[in-house]
Amino acid sequence: MATFANQVVWITGASSGIGEAVAVMLAQAGARLVLSARRTEELQRVAVRTGLSTENVLIVPMDVTQPNDLSALVEQVQATFGRIDYLFLNAGITQRSTVADASMVDYHRLMDVNFFGVVALTKAVLPVMLAQGSGHFVVTSSVAGKLGTKQRSGYCASKHALHGFFDALRAETADAGLFVTIVCPGYIDTPISLHALGAGGQLHGKLDANQQKGMAPTDFARQWMRAVLNRKEEVYIGGLEKYGIYLKRFLPGLLSRIIRNRPGE
Repeated sequence: MATFANQVVWITGASSGIGEAVAVMLAQAGARLVLSARRTEELQRVAVRTGLSTENVLIVPMDVTQPNDLSALVEQVQATFGRIDYLFLNAGITQRSTVADASMVDYHRLMDVNFFGVVALTKAVLPVMLAQGSGHFVVTSSVAGKLGTKQRSGYCASKHALHGFFDALRAETADAGLFVTIVCPGYIDTPISLHALGAGGQLHGKLDANQQKGMAPTDFARQWMRAVLNRKEEVYIGGLEKYGIYLKRFLPGLLSRIIRNRPGE
């Protein structure tokens, strides 16, 4: 049976929410961790929370929108652990503004962080995994990566794009011993909406009610681990909202009416 024991797992977006919960649970499972995000002090806090010794956790501050730095960071990880078994591509930002109010600057920012930054790090790590003959990319999409909803047009677009890219990568690298899992969270109780891009690029600055009532990050992490160890290609984790994906597939007209009549947040 597959296990995370002694596996090197690189987590982006590790400073809070989903990334933090997964880091703590992976540490309990015996993994060695690379923690990345922009906020060094928060990464240090998470590293302490994992309970890992300094030999088994590496803090690598990074901004996924700065691709010129990525090769050096990959070399740092290799120099420390000698390999990269899992790359959990979890960094991202969301949105709370209508198409009419969102600017092209907002859309570029969403795509830079949620898509192009993810692609850049994937391409930087890919040669390592190909040389190893093994590796597993795990990418955080969203229920919004499978359907569109109000005030999230750019966010939805960026997450939809991940599916096309990683489905193609999976097909290209399957014979090389690599795996890809796309994870689609629904409402998880994290602070992601605080930093959502509002109209004119202003931060949303508040927690959404649905987010606060969402699944606990530890429950998410538990389901995440099970899906990754079972090498699922795609998994939906959340509450009733995840069933919107099936409505989109089988009853798209009904889903459209539900979304149209639902008030924006």
